[in-house]
Amino acid sequence: MTNNNKKQTSQTILSKQEVEAIFSAFEKHNPNPKGELDYVNLFTLLIAVVLSAQATDKGVNKATKELFAIANSPEKMLDLGLEKLTNHIKSIGLYRNKAKNTLALSKILFEQYNSKVPNDREALISLPGVGRKTANVVLNIGFGQPTIAVDTHLFRISNRTGLAIGKTPLEVEKTLLEVIPKKYLLHAHHWLILHGRYVCKARKPDCAHCIISKWCKYEDKLL
Repeated sequence: MTNNNKKQTSQTILSKQEVEAIFSAFEKHNPNPKGELDYVNLFTLLIAVVLSAQATDKGVNKATKELFAIANSPEKMLDLGLEKLTNHIKSIGLYRNKAKNTLALSKILFEQYNSKVPNDREALISLPGVGRKTANVVLNIGFGQPTIAVDTHLFRISNRTGLAIGKTPLEVEKTLLEVIPKKYLLHAHHWLILHGRYVCKARKPDCAHCIISKWCKYEDKLL
């Protein structure tokens, strides 16, 4: 009789032992991974993540360096106004809509949440410009919750490696939350996004220098 205990029951083609090995390798290589967006408090973290949609973290950091020095709270952001805010972030893609959303969510935080960033996903998603991915990033980085935000990097490498097979980010997120051991969940988002950003790149993955290549199921490895 075949023993199938090693196989996961969700949409993954990796065994439990392989998933454990992957995240153990990530932890050994980078025990305390950090996000690459600059911020000074929970409010500026939220704004930075909102601004990072379809933009690079480096580009956002460049634009927000001066912005966060003068507007690090909902009240100060509202006092800054649309024109000045727009000038600060005009180097970022979709800056006009992002400026409007930033002021709109600042107004809601000021009026409804005593200028505090809520630690609830549904409350965050209700804010202008905030989707599930943004909410999960804020909950993970800002509140230490074991959430996983599936961006293009996570979606790509999850499917490519066989870790989480899915047609939508939500499908991938649910599978990752199921198959990743709980002890690794807090940092899993950062390990995966950094791996996708610098190693398992879209056009040409650097398989020769990949620390998890021995467990990856990608058929076209570039070794």
